[in-house]
Amino acid sequence: MPKRESGHVREAAEPVDASRGPSEKSRRGFLKGSVGLVAGTAAAQLLPGQVTAQQRGAGAALLDRLTSANGRPILLKDGIVLSMDRQVGDYEKADVLIQGKQIVSVGPNVAAPAQAIVVNAAGMIVMPGMIDTHHHQYQTILRGILADGILPRTPSPPKNNYNSVIGGIFTPAYLPEDALVAELLASLSQISDGVTTAVDTSQVQLTPEHTDACIAGLKESGRRALFTYASGGRDAAARFPVELARLRKQYFSSADQLLTLGSGGGTPDQWKLSRSLGAPIITHNGGTTTMPNPELMGPDNEYIHCTRLDEDGWKRIADTGGKVSIAPAIEMQMQHGLPPFQQALDHGIRPSLSVDVECNMTADFFTIMRSAFTVQRALANERLMRGEPNAPALITCRDVIEFATIDGARAAHLDSKVGSLTPGKEADIVVLAANRINTFPLNNVPGAIVTLMDTSNVEHVFIAGKVMKWQGTLVGVDVNRLRLRAEKARDGLLARTKFPRDLFGSCCIG
Repeated sequence: MPKRESGHVREAAEPVDASRGPSEKSRRGFLKGSVGLVAGTAAAQLLPGQVTAQQRGAGAALLDRLTSANGRPILLKDGIVLSMDRQVGDYEKADVLIQGKQIVSVGPNVAAPAQAIVVNAAGMIVMPGMIDTHHHQYQTILRGILADGILPRTPSPPKNNYNSVIGGIFTPAYLPEDALVAELLASLSQISDGVTTAVDTSQVQLTPEHTDACIAGLKESGRRALFTYASGGRDAAARFPVELARLRKQYFSSADQLLTLGSGGGTPDQWKLSRSLGAPIITHNGGTTTMPNPELMGPDNEYIHCTRLDEDGWKRIADTGGKVSIAPAIEMQMQHGLPPFQQALDHGIRPSLSVDVECNMTADFFTIMRSAFTVQRALANERLMRGEPNAPALITCRDVIEFATIDGARAAHLDSKVGSLTPGKEADIVVLAANRINTFPLNNVPGAIVTLMDTSNVEHVFIAGKVMKWQGTLVGVDVNRLRLRAEKARDGLLARTKFPRDLFGSCCIG
């Protein structure tokens, strides 16, 4: 019998022996008999994820208390805690106490103040929010438009070429409102997916108004982000120092906020300016460009892709404490080269994970984690099976979750705030439902997250202690209105560029 406790449905399922292969008639008979039995006990059999009206009411009442908490403590009670902090540890059954923005305590039977709002997390996985360290969020209104597209490393039809289509056709046609809507859509979508932080590698700085619109979209979403300013449009080089200084003063003067400033500058002078303003430097490097001199490199650098980096390049990153962001799904799909997990690990670098562009690939981090897990193991297994004496170790599911959380926080230069369930850090927390049909019975927590779960398992999301998603639904978001805004922006771009809209993809074949 399903049971509601503090707004959470607990479900039980009888084991089924699939080897018996019951006929459809006998299956229907079994279901009919089950319904009759349940009806006789004045209850109703629910499918996974379904709740009764009474249970929905209880959940809504608890949500009302959470959204009007005004600093009241919140206790996530009796969850399966995956802290990603070795000092804190993991617990089969434990509590997480939140006060304001911060995590106060993690462990079994946490003593909470009497006024604490209690959220029953029994049977659910409580873990840090995931962190995407490279995402061109402004492109999200062009989702899937280049699903077959590639980079121009080999000859490709013009309409199949990412650089010519996105960089040459669409980006110059963006209006500030298009950028705002795309930022909002990308952010809310990833919040819903359990990704609480992103490094927004923005490349639509056509005017100051475009930049302001990007930041407005991030602010409206309520997510945590490192906004990476990369100048574009006319007089880009001349505008870079002026704009970066303006942004620091206008939007990023405080360290105590969800949004922080990063730099996408590529020249030595731009790096020096970025450091003088305290902006981490986020740059793409597929290995086809020359690495900077080591004296210019430092721990505030994040290098994206690194798919074709040579030994000297890897050594420079390792020696200078640089961070690496790998976008495994895109790199395999778009002709960047094989994701360089092994090269990073061989040089003592813990990589972070990223999405890159939604015009080509999903921003769902369960897909990204599975891509990372399978590609490293596929390549390592090949070397093991060939009998190489120094074949690499296989990464584990826990390794991959570290890439997606604490290693991502380090790459985003936010590990003092987020990335683990550590007392004193801010409460960016994801609660995953493990009682769904795609995951029960639960036998291995990291394994379930990486190899079994998808976005449907994301039950609750908190950012800096604020509830952003509750019982599988974004809080305070009119999704239909957002869809209409995104479609309007998309239609405007297609009209201004005269780019053909073809739902069956022939425009991206040649």
